[in-house]
Amino acid sequence: QSSLLFRYIDDIFMTTNETVDTIRIEIERAAHRDVNIKINYVIDSSVNFLDVAIMNDDGRLKTTVYHKPAAEPYILPYQSDHPRHIHVNIPYAAVLRAARICSNLEDFNTELVRIDLTLLLNGYPPYFIDKQFRRLLGPYKEALSTKPIDQQNYETFHRRLLNQPTRRETKLKQMTNDPIQFPVVLQPRTWDSKVMYPRYL
Repeated sequence: QSSLLFRYIDDIFMTTNETVDTIRIEIERAAHRDVNIKINYVIDSSVNFLDVAIMNDDGRLKTTVYHKPAAEPYILPYQSDHPRHIHVNIPYAAVLRAARICSNLEDFNTELVRIDLTLLLNGYPPYFIDKQFRRLLGPYKEALSTKPIDQQNYETFHRRLLNQPTRRETKLKQMTNDPIQFPVVLQPRTWDSKVMYPRYL
């Protein structure tokens, strides 16, 4: 099996077939290279990485949304004086996040119930919640056409959302495709170690 390595700022997730003792030795060796660097690590078949709970399910990675034990079901109340588009985006973003993270249909359905209850507790009307749920699920009806929805159909839906570009990625692509409106000199630059380098090694 191939190993995985992901990093977000100072959080790192990796998979490996090495023994626990071998991994621990390597981590301890890395921790002693610099006294200013403190490494806290967890080696297990189930870990939390950012807002994702990751499990080794008989050789397959299973992911679901991770909720901190101390987290309370509180979001922006529906009765607040914020612009309505903010309230509209809260259920939509929550369902989008759940669909992107949950690799299993059962976990996704559990997360939908959690989102629904959280919204209801914060005063969101049922019709409003339902409308925002349909807003996300609507374009993917063909992927969820079988009744009842099975794991295979859900995986198609899940993968489509994973491969969907973010707003930032879409904007960068537009910049690249339209050099008149977005001149090359104003476009964000990728890191080039030959030109830009850190002051301290």
